[in-house]
This record gives sequence, C-alpha cells and structure tokens, in this order.
Amino acid sequence: MIYYIIRRLLYAFPILVGINILTFVLFFIVNSPNDMARMQLGQKHVTPEAIANWKHQHGYDRPLLWNEQAQGGAKITETIFYQKSVGLFLFRFGVSDSGRNIGADIQQRMWPSLALAMPSLVVGLLTNIGFALLMVLFRGSYLEFGGLVLCVVLMSISSLFYIIGGQFVIGKLLKLVPISGYDEGFGALKFLILPVVIGVFSGIGSGVRWYRTLFLEEVGKDYVRTARAKGLTETQTLFRHVLPNAMIPILTGVVVVLPLLFMGSLIMESFFSIPGLGSYTIDAINSQDFAMVRAMVFLGSILYVLGLLLTDISYTLVDPRVRLS
Repeated sequence: MIYYIIRRLLYAFPILVGINILTFVLFFIVNSPNDMARMQLGQKHVTPEAIANWKHQHGYDRPLLWNEQAQGGAKITETIFYQKSVGLFLFRFGVSDSGRNIGADIQQRMWPSLALAMPSLVVGLLTNIGFALLMVLFRGSYLEFGGLVLCVVLMSISSLFYIIGGQFVIGKLLKLVPISGYDEGFGALKFLILPVVIGVFSGIGSGVRWYRTLFLEEVGKDYVRTARAKGLTETQTLFRHVLPNAMIPILTGVVVVLPLLFMGSLIMESFFSIPGLGSYTIDAINSQDFAMVRAMVFLGSILYVLGLLLTDISYTLVDPRVRLS
C-alpha cells in the first residue's frame, strides 16, 4: 500500500501543475495586470504611474508565461506564473493583492467552515441513511410511495429557497435563532443551528433517493435471501448485512466530499455571513484578487486529490477483497 500511495502522490503532481496553469490562464484571460491594479487602486483618477508602481510592488510587471528578454532558465523563472506559483507547492501562499497574509487567513477561516460543514455532513448522512433504510423496510407500501414523492418535491426546490425561507420563517418570524452572523467559541452555536438545519433539509431529497437505490440493489442479492432463510428479521438483515455491504459506495460519496468540508460552502457562508473559506473565496473573486483565488483553487485541488486517495484506502478497510497495488 505504501508504494501505491507514493505512486498516487507522484501522479498528483502533474495534475496540480496543470490545474495551476489552467487557473492562471483563465484568470488572465478575464483580467490583465492593469485591470487588477485599477480594481485595487480604485477605478477613478488612477494615473499610469500609479498603475505601474502597483504592478512593480506586487510582481505583475513581468511577462505572464515566457520572458523573451531573459537568458537561459530565466525565460521561465522571470515570469509572473513562476514567481506566483512555485511557492504554492511548498504551501507558501504569500500575500494577497490587497496586502493580507493568505496563510494566516486560511488558518483563521478554516475553523468556521469546519464548524458548519462537519455537523451538516454527519447529521445529513445519518438522516439520509435512516430514512432510506426506513423506505426499504416498508418497500412496496404507501409509506415508500409517499416518501419518494416527497423526495422528488424536495429535490425540485432550489437550495436558495430553503435558505431565504428558513431565514424568514425561523429567524425573522419565530426569532428562534439569529438570521446571520458568527461568534467565537460556544457563542457560535446559535449562529450555526439554522444553516446546519437548512443544509441537512435541502439535501434530504437527493440523499435519501440515492441511498435507497443502493440498499434496494443489495436487498435483491443472494446473501440477503440466505440471511432471511436463516431466520433473521428484515430489520436485522438490513443492519447486519445490507448496510455493511453498501459501505463502499457510501464511503465514496462521503470521502470525496471531505475537501468541500475544509473549503466551506460558498452559498451558505455568504448568506449567513459566516467568516469561513467559502465566503473568503467569494470575496476574492469579487475583488479580482488573483493571489487569493489562485491559493484557494490550489488548496481545493490538493484536498480533492487527497480525498480520492483516502477513498481508495477506505475501501480496504470495509472490504477485505480490495487490494491496492
């Protein structure tokens, strides 16, 4: 397994380089260094001298990808791409175009994102699996039919409706919890209850239907019929045999989502004014801060690659037949 992990990590390096190049090219297709300077200095009454000075201070006065005027290896190293990208592979995120320490911002903002995402994942997973098992237990009945109809209805409604509706009904009318905001320590709980509830409720429709499909596929297999023939009840069969044998696709869905836990939810954090990495990314895009956007895309890519690696490793833990080589 050690050799497999090392090989996967080596494969990840060219992928990260490609993602970095793609992010760089797409960003500078939309914005030039002059546009970035005007955004940071203000659109009105900006002199060419001020723009040139800002570009020099932030390292944007070099060529983008290839420096024709340099000699030898400096043709590559004396470029914006090389100067801004090499440090990322050493987790040196540097300073944003607005002057903020990106590494310090990430360390500070990751905790609100985790405080929101972890309960949403755990509660959502238990809720979806529980309702899916209940529908499989009563399959062929009116309870299953009603549950399917409800799932389709919940899936058909935009997540923005749940957010705005939850803020209006629970936060404004009933005044049970604050509509938005955040606080340190245990004071953050009152601000996290509403987004967690909305996040779980908005994912019930698609989650329950997906898990129900997995469990129904397992219910029709021979080992389930053998378990019933041995005298196990339907509930015992579901929890002792069906659920453990459906763990591989469940783990696939869970582990791949882990990078999103760290990166935060863009929409949820923005609507509820939670100072996490999701809202941090939105702010970076709105301010056209290339340094922040590049750092967040690179960090998300690393976490996604690690998530896929953890997925493969987790397969060996739940199914002894899986071997990594």
